[in-house]
Amino acid sequence: MTTGAPTPTYPARPRRSRVRTFLPLGIAAWLVLEIWLLTVVADATSGLLVFLLLLAGLVLGSVVIKRAGRRAFQALNEALQRGGTPASGGGNGLMMLGGLLIMLPGLISDAVGLLLLIPPVQKALSSYAERAFDRKLREATPGSFGDAYQQARMHRPDGKVVQGEVIRDEPGDAPEGPRPPLTR
Repeated sequence: MTTGAPTPTYPARPRRSRVRTFLPLGIAAWLVLEIWLLTVVADATSGLLVFLLLLAGLVLGSVVIKRAGRRAFQALNEALQRGGTPASGGGNGLMMLGGLLIMLPGLISDAVGLLLLIPPVQKALSSYAERAFDRKLREATPGSFGDAYQQARMHRPDGKVVQGEVIRDEPGDAPEGPRPPLTR
């Protein structure tokens, strides 16, 4: 039965990027591979040795993260005392990532985390990331701050846009009086 009313046309959904499509699959494959490798090593040696390896990875990773955090904080503190900004990260971010990967249970993540602790690898990865970031910035379309604001609006599932305004009250800024209405 038709009523003659036109069917509502909704805007076409944007295509999902390849990363959003394949990232969950990649993470699932990585987890399966980590578990499989841990069981192979446990069968070849013993479960106690695998447990001790995982425990050692947890301790080593936490030490690496703590050391990298201290180095980053010291560099920031020294730069602020000089009155400038820190020149570069000095590999602290990659060192923290390496420590985090070492802390995760698994042998593949431990190997990748240990690789990230090697200074030539850190230097190569940071230069590659900087080039990729610069290339993405050059490819980006220029826009104004207003365009960014328009893209950051909240959309409800029914397609309506939720408009809002932030009013910041700080003591001593303005006299206490009635506020204007927030309607358009």
